[in-house]
Amino acid sequence: MLAWIGHPVPPDELAEQVYSRARQGSLPTDMTGAARRHGLVAYPISTLRAVVTEVAAGNPVIVLQNLGSPDRPRWHYAVVVGYDLVRDQFILRSGLTPRQVSSIARLEQTWAPSGGWALLVLPPRKQPATVNEQALLEAIVGLERAKQWQAAVEAYEVANERWPQSLGALIGLGNSRYALNDFSGAEQAFRLATQAHPEAAAAFNNLAHVLAELGRREEALSAARRATELAGPLEPAYRATLMKIENQLLKASQSSQGHGTQSPRR
Repeated sequence: MLAWIGHPVPPDELAEQVYSRARQGSLPTDMTGAARRHGLVAYPISTLRAVVTEVAAGNPVIVLQNLGSPDRPRWHYAVVVGYDLVRDQFILRSGLTPRQVSSIARLEQTWAPSGGWALLVLPPRKQPATVNEQALLEAIVGLERAKQWQAAVEAYEVANERWPQSLGALIGLGNSRYALNDFSGAEQAFRLATQAHPEAAAAFNNLAHVLAELGRREEALSAARRATELAGPLEPAYRATLMKIENQLLKASQSSQGHGTQSPRR
């Protein structure tokens, strides 16, 4: 799967990341986490229609099947790589078998016990054919949690191209750029967020933080004050930002006054 998207990983390394000896297998969360640690978007889907749509778009889909019985389950991951609706067939890569043909009914039967768990693994600049804004943003947040900041930036940039007014995409982009010390880029994203969503306290609070980092404390103070005005239940957290910036301004003022009253050296 990772090799298909141009991100080959040695099998031993991948197995170490996802295989649990105690469980004699891998949990879905292990699969998702491994993808994110490699800077890839792990995007869940849950319907047969979505599987067909993604495969038709050239995106293989990982599915979790129970090849055993309800009483003695035998969980197994396979990758759906093709289909033939005329012949009522899916084409899978299953274990060491590069091509396995399964009827649609059989796949549905073995897939249902997992709750219809299926996963797309995509490069950050590629979006699913069945993309949904909220689901994609949640998938990108997974990259942030894995501290894959550059991948998160790329994914948020593409999301922002599709949904220019998306508050989640703009704040996520700003946060990820901030984590990379790209303060100017973070400012741009947060400022766009405040313009598109003038009632979004989080956007003003984050803008205040980055303006303070850039040394533009008067502008930061204005943004922080606006954040506290809009804060609602998060008012204590945003007030802490305001107080921090006020203290920075006070120290800068005192330092300036102190330098101004020093006697000239002889």
